[in-house]
Amino acid sequence: MSDAAPVELSEDIRRHLTHLKVERRLAARTLTLYEEAFVRLQQRAGEAKVELRRVQVHHIRRWAGQMHAGGLAPRSIALVLSAWRGFYRWLGRESLVGANPVEGVRAPKMAKPLPKALPVDHAVALAEIDDDTTSPVLMARDRCMVELLYGCGLRVGELEGLDVQASDHAAGWIDIADATAHVLGKGSKRRSLPVGKPAIEALQAWLAVRDQMASAGEHALLVSQRGSRLTASQIRSRLKRRALVAGLPTHVHPHMLRHSFASHLLQSSGDLRGVQELLGHANITTTQVYTKLDFGHLAKVYDAAHPRAKKR
Repeated sequence: MSDAAPVELSEDIRRHLTHLKVERRLAARTLTLYEEAFVRLQQRAGEAKVELRRVQVHHIRRWAGQMHAGGLAPRSIALVLSAWRGFYRWLGRESLVGANPVEGVRAPKMAKPLPKALPVDHAVALAEIDDDTTSPVLMARDRCMVELLYGCGLRVGELEGLDVQASDHAAGWIDIADATAHVLGKGSKRRSLPVGKPAIEALQAWLAVRDQMASAGEHALLVSQRGSRLTASQIRSRLKRRALVAGLPTHVHPHMLRHSFASHLLQSSGDLRGVQELLGHANITTTQVYTKLDFGHLAKVYDAAHPRAKKR
């Protein structure tokens, strides 16, 4: 019997649906989804020749596995199991079952989406674009902002916390002479990382005009038009604007530049451990997501170039 086959719901399920509609007052769409879940339950129980009140945990685990093998998404399986769990909890309150067979059964983990990275030419365009609708001072600041995010793989909070120079209270700073950025990352962990030539040049260009915008005594490297430290929200807003001016076909945010930094570096070097250190990841498994990005790049190259790639 397939999941699509028509089935008459049992008395227990019909009573439970009435309970959900009248007492729980669930929305019509939610009730429809729950009813579909109960159809699945009754079909599975029928195939296993087991009464609904006698379903055991091994049945539920097997059925969840079958749904997964059949291509049902983890999120959909989680909804089905939630409906089943509530049904057996209700049966328990009615003293119709002794234990809930769905308790403790979880849906397969949902695959984490790969972080989006910009193509190299888009990242370069974002850094080098001239915005003739804004002032030269703002252009210098925004270019410095992009070069540091992409060139160093900084988190937006790390960029926000940079000061003009090292001090006891500074969260981070850049040593221009040594071409090194010192930042305070997650968990209050400090790390040092190299700063490339384009970022150093953009930084020097910004520092040459920074005093035209910064308030007296302001320590922040990047400042707003009010003269105070540029906030993470303002950085996101300026980056979004810059991407629009550059004509990029996607929404760009600070973490996308960090992803781009990591992905492009890994594609060129293949040094996962080095990328881990530069990103400040405590665990290399966090960095390993970029190997998937790299494989995606290789797969595209293969599909585009290999004479047998399109043949199945």
